[in-house]
Amino acid sequence: MTFREYYKQYLSLHQNKTCRRLHVLGQIMTLAFLFTVIYNGGWWLLLLPLTPFIVYPFAWTGHFYFEKNKPAAFKNPLWAKASDWLMLFDILRGKISF
Repeated sequence: MTFREYYKQYLSLHQNKTCRRLHVLGQIMTLAFLFTVIYNGGWWLLLLPLTPFIVYPFAWTGHFYFEKNKPAAFKNPLWAKASDWLMLFDILRGKISF
């Protein structure tokens, strides 16, 4: 399976607008967390490895309560993470409705 095929399948798991909105919120929180850790420096940098996981409570809430399916991260976490960012980019470009 190519990444393009995977992304198509990934989008099929994100048809509910509330689920997509929670993903966007999770991505924004991820960026806020990352910038906060970097800005504060010092011992805060020890929290840097947590950055990829900030989105999960938001995204998984969307899947379990609104989409009623399992998150793509359960099967292929790296491609799911890349697809999260690509979906955000597509939403920002207006390619996917928000």
